[in-house]
Amino acid sequence: MVQIELVNASKRFQYEWIFRNLSISIPAGSKWAITGSNGSGKSTLIKSIASLNPLTEGSIKYFFEDKEISEEQIYQYLTISAPYLELPEEFSLLEILNFHFQFKKVFQNLSFEEMIGEMYLENHSQKTINQFSSGMKQRLKLGLCLFSDVPLVLLDEPTSNLDEKGVNWYLALIEKFGKERTILVCSNDPREYTFCENHIHIENYKLK
Repeated sequence: MVQIELVNASKRFQYEWIFRNLSISIPAGSKWAITGSNGSGKSTLIKSIASLNPLTEGSIKYFFEDKEISEEQIYQYLTISAPYLELPEEFSLLEILNFHFQFKKVFQNLSFEEMIGEMYLENHSQKTINQFSSGMKQRLKLGLCLFSDVPLVLLDEPTSNLDEKGVNWYLALIEKFGKERTILVCSNDPREYTFCENHIHIENYKLK
């Protein structure tokens, strides 16, 4: 499991500070919700934690089994699902699974057949992603995250495009595959982070 230490983490776009002086320790295996209104900077923070978006000031340190991991290496230890991350539309479902798991180990030796069953995508293995509904694509994004054997899972608006049944499916997936992992959820929908015992309210880190 990954431990994360943010020390005076700050991000500015041009003259606007998105968040400033965020210092927090995220213990290995803990579950966190990053909350705030639309446009408040939740996604900016999670992209910084994923090392996709460098900080303007401060630092983020990562530790796996008490060994420090560099920002350049952290991608090997995480998966991320977010609305702004696109799936390759021309791939079939099986092609996406084959491609993704060339870069990530499979969690608990799941077979592709088991993954497809967990995502309720039976009978769609040869279908290209551009034929999927928005809900099917979202289930696939979440499945790719949670079926990967990584200690850090980052989820931005995880139930976007999911109906009530899909929200329940997502929570069951977290319950089944999210144990023993550090999970951060960006959300302003309380249903998405019922399992999170900790919260970072991004608007607490705005310049007053």
